[in-house]
Amino acid sequence: MLARVELVGTQFGVGSPDIPLPASLRIANDGFSCTSPSVQGNVTQVCCFKDSNAPPSFELEDQEIFQPLQNGDISIMYDVIRSYESNYLAQVTISNQNPISRLDYWHLSWEWMRDEFINTMRGAYPFIVDTNECIYGRQGEFYQDLDFSAALNCERRPVIIDLPLDRTNDTSLGRIPFCCRNGTILPPTMDPTRSASIFQMQVYKMPPDLNRTQLTPPQNWRINGTNSPDYQCGPPVRVNPTLFPNPEGLSSETVAIASWQVVCNISRSKSESPKCCVSFSSFNNESVIPCNTCACGCKPDPSDMCSATTQALLLPSQALLIPFDNRTKLAEEFSRNNNWKMPDPLPCPDYCGVSINWHLLSDFKDGWSARMTVFNWGETDFADWFAAVQLDNAMPGFEQAYSFNGTALSGTHHTLFIQGLPGLNYIVAERDGKNPRKDPRVPGSQQSVVSFTKKTAPGINVIHGDGYPTKVYFNGEECSLPSMLPSDGHGISAKSVLIYLIASFVTVFLQL
Repeated sequence: MLARVELVGTQFGVGSPDIPLPASLRIANDGFSCTSPSVQGNVTQVCCFKDSNAPPSFELEDQEIFQPLQNGDISIMYDVIRSYESNYLAQVTISNQNPISRLDYWHLSWEWMRDEFINTMRGAYPFIVDTNECIYGRQGEFYQDLDFSAALNCERRPVIIDLPLDRTNDTSLGRIPFCCRNGTILPPTMDPTRSASIFQMQVYKMPPDLNRTQLTPPQNWRINGTNSPDYQCGPPVRVNPTLFPNPEGLSSETVAIASWQVVCNISRSKSESPKCCVSFSSFNNESVIPCNTCACGCKPDPSDMCSATTQALLLPSQALLIPFDNRTKLAEEFSRNNNWKMPDPLPCPDYCGVSINWHLLSDFKDGWSARMTVFNWGETDFADWFAAVQLDNAMPGFEQAYSFNGTALSGTHHTLFIQGLPGLNYIVAERDGKNPRKDPRVPGSQQSVVSFTKKTAPGINVIHGDGYPTKVYFNGEECSLPSMLPSDGHGISAKSVLIYLIASFVTVFLQL
């Protein structure tokens, strides 16, 4: 892209011996680099080329057209709330806008484009405190009187993490609204007051940006978390200055000096494996359709000769409550009693840290019910857990979840949002049984019955598909679903599976 700028001497006095020509020219906000001026008569010409590597530069006195705020899975606001000649105070707000996704132990990073560095912070902290690049670089030469031992980070790409809860009222690091959640950002459908994180930082600038109005946001933003989806972030976009409540508590608002928005959306690759899986069972079928073989990816072990392609074995219901390695005896006995041939080699495990059993409990003329059980086979406890269950045709008939807090997800007609009740919102990790020497390990679990009516969902066929989820999410991660239903002809009798699950579940609690 090429731009030509002409300065006519009769209008601007260019070429007059009293007014020197500029050595170079720069077009603000567009990242143009310009050649030295050339004079032909009373016209001075300057050629400017678009520099793709140059970051946009913003002069606050420019009458810029602000873009409207955009929606995304994550919205990040970069607000300058105070500005000085050599530094400014920025407030960063991370907001979760996805109704069924969350971030745990979030890590936020960006790239400084004009040698900025972080001097102080409140509400968050650099993952690495490092000022060597400043001490040995241009920053140290320019800010010779600045104590860099008290500064925080001079990396071109700093990584920022949240502070623990006990720093909330820390007079030097905390006391910022929505700070210090230990990196957890919940979905707004679960708790709007915990769906955002905020921190502030003092950013020092370098020449030639030493004036109050020369402000450039960092570029190339990234955000991720532990057991959280991957996000793809767009560039910062200049938006209308954010309005903040008056810090003195007055009935007025304070306007940010400048504001940019970064929108990040979940990016899932086709090769990415789920982290949870679902099994199906029904009152009219004795066998359980387990999680698929290698549902969460296969982890080949030379000493374990299992098959990654063999279909998972149908199981008796009591097998759901013991680890996969202890199920072989039950599966063999179950197959032998039903004259089924055991495959050789046996199928590999599902390798999922979380499994969810959806069991059709009853089906009557006017209504039906299901029981949902969440098993935690991993090594990490789940605090403030939640799940989302998509029922394409049956959801209009939802009535109540008895041991969970179940609500219809706002804006949809087919998704049930589920979370633990107060005091039951914590699922512990897998642990030893009552007698570790002979008892198998025990998963952490939560269970509830969910009831539905057919009056507002007439014509549904519960047993043959409408009573089973078409999608299930746990803590924002989509789970793997079985490849068949209990009604697909793979069962053996109409003997109820209810007695087995209740007896087994009671056994687990007796061992605690």
